[in-house]
Amino acid sequence: MLVPLFRFLSLFPLPFLHGLGAALGWLVYLAAPSYRRRLRENLRQAGFAAHLPAAVAEAGKSIVELPFIWCAAPARVARHASLENWQLVQETLDSGRGIVFLTPHLGCFEIVAQQIALRTPLTVMYRPPRKAALKPLIEGARARHNLMLAPANMSGVRILAKCLKKGQPIGLLPDQVPQEGEGVWAEFFGRRAYTMTLPAKLAQMGKARVIVTYAERLPRGRGYRVHFVALDASLEGTAAEQAQIINTAMEELIARCPAQYFWSYNRYKVPSGAPPQDAGAAGESA
Repeated sequence: MLVPLFRFLSLFPLPFLHGLGAALGWLVYLAAPSYRRRLRENLRQAGFAAHLPAAVAEAGKSIVELPFIWCAAPARVARHASLENWQLVQETLDSGRGIVFLTPHLGCFEIVAQQIALRTPLTVMYRPPRKAALKPLIEGARARHNLMLAPANMSGVRILAKCLKKGQPIGLLPDQVPQEGEGVWAEFFGRRAYTMTLPAKLAQMGKARVIVTYAERLPRGRGYRVHFVALDASLEGTAAEQAQIINTAMEELIARCPAQYFWSYNRYKVPSGAPPQDAGAAGESA
């Protein structure tokens, strides 16, 4: 049922979908107390409370635009995306050096990998959805020409490591809460968050360049601008220090268009079995 619905919605113009999404965002905000509370608390924690109205609308757009991003013809989607600073990526590819693309849940993060894969093969880490009904829709939409999926387990980590050693780019979402034993505690907008250590490990293992990227959603459905920014900070030190460097880079990226971040995500949850937040030694050795 979902696949035909998404294909039908993908036929509509992007401005219409974004308008519908903005209305849906407010409907959900008003109807769901727990969602409303977390959205407001996370915005306030980060110092972006003034962006609440825009964030409500942008959250709705992020849902209703998915049929277009996933199901519309790739050429049609590409016409709605422009790239800023692609030369940074191309220079790195030409040098034969691997790239770790770090894409937070900012703007239309689903379009980023698609646009990169139009220009070079890309392997991204993928965590299957909890609802089985969504699996064929999401996997079919994400696994396209030049875009390969690596499972979020040790097998997938080995796939990503091999890609980097061959000088091929990979992609990760750095602001997902990792599972037990796969993260350390690091500050994120002034509050400690359990943060994955995998991006820094992979970058060091493959001697790769880290590029942070996001797709800014343009006003009135005019499309997306995909930004590429080099992470110039050296990923040295302990795992906790490396995670802090990446979190800081994510904060700087989010500050560019704070209303478009996925503020309803429970970024500060404590995974089962995670070490206490004051267990510095345990976090640094992870």
